[in-house]
Amino acid sequence: MDTRGYRPYDHGRGPRRMKIAFVSPYDHAVPGGVSVHINKLSGQFREWGHSVRVIAPCSAPQTIEDEDFIPMGRPVSVPSGGSIARVSFSVWLQPRIKDMLQREKFDVVHLHEPFSGFLPLNVLSQTAAMGTPNVGTFHSFQGTWLYHVGVKRVVMRHFRMLQGRIAVSPPAHRYISGHFPAAYRIIPNGIDVDEFATAEPFPHLRDGMINLLFVGRLEKRKGLKYLLSAFSRLKWDWPNLRLLVVGAGNPDEDSYRIMGERNLKDVEFLGRVSDEDKARYFKSADIFCSPATGRESFGIVLLEAMAAGKPVVATNIDGYASVVTHEEEGLLVEPKSDDALADAISSLLEAPQLRDSLAERGRMKANDYRWEIVAGKVMDYYEALLESRQPAMVR
Repeated sequence: MDTRGYRPYDHGRGPRRMKIAFVSPYDHAVPGGVSVHINKLSGQFREWGHSVRVIAPCSAPQTIEDEDFIPMGRPVSVPSGGSIARVSFSVWLQPRIKDMLQREKFDVVHLHEPFSGFLPLNVLSQTAAMGTPNVGTFHSFQGTWLYHVGVKRVVMRHFRMLQGRIAVSPPAHRYISGHFPAAYRIIPNGIDVDEFATAEPFPHLRDGMINLLFVGRLEKRKGLKYLLSAFSRLKWDWPNLRLLVVGAGNPDEDSYRIMGERNLKDVEFLGRVSDEDKARYFKSADIFCSPATGRESFGIVLLEAMAAGKPVVATNIDGYASVVTHEEEGLLVEPKSDDALADAISSLLEAPQLRDSLAERGRMKANDYRWEIVAGKVMDYYEALLESRQPAMVR
């Protein structure tokens, strides 16, 4: 991300304080990329003096510590982009949404994945009718099932109601603009750089073993089986190599088969961990590897590894290539190739100086994705929208 000429949001001399609504289609009680994005933006905007309310379906409202959170609907699980999304399809929310919007009188309503589930669609319809400025952010590379099941014309009507449009990466932009051509602003996700840069490694993992780290949900598209195959090959030449697997879920059948047939040792499945411990695992690693096979709109885990000062080996897929340049901050390899993964990891094991140079460039690049920079770009977009917005078109 090139930040030359970028003017950070001047919260000391900026416009009047705003009242902002963030609308998420996903269960806010279940950690996920969109909910993290919303929470981080909310925190930064509040630090600058703005009022922010988060509106989302929620399976366990009592677990949400945000006093300004507004639960809206009960989520259900549906397949989405190789994963499972928990969204609300309640058609009875419309009166509650209308009352809430009339009561709150937001200056800007910011909808994330605005076509996923009924909640953002209903909010979008109401804001258009009320004349409230709105913005939609598109996070995913493969979009929502709505694009593919014959209701695109219905969604197009809602799309025309959007006054501002953000895509989180060039791949996300290419995908959404292919379905809904329009002007978009590309504003990436952010990370807590200092959280990863200053984390303390786990002492028990600094025991002379070389730590290879995987972080992600144990879904097939994350490609763990290819990393396990690569690891089995590397162990012959590097017996002190250890693989740490951080993430919720269980390995698939192929992964279990590989571990059983090859009698793999030194593979530790650590499950879901806290954000603090995740940063410590990054700091404890020597090399980070993400072998995802596709459907990644962005490379958050790559940036987290870079912020922690770790070299990256990742697959050369659109979402990752928009974050890492091959042989600059990391090594990009062919997807679904355990041989390519093993060769790239081996090249780093054999060349500590290459690991150090990749890590240093990664640290520098990660600074461009600090939340204060990302939030500043979003706020600048709000300002531009409020200065030049046109009435929403409802057809």
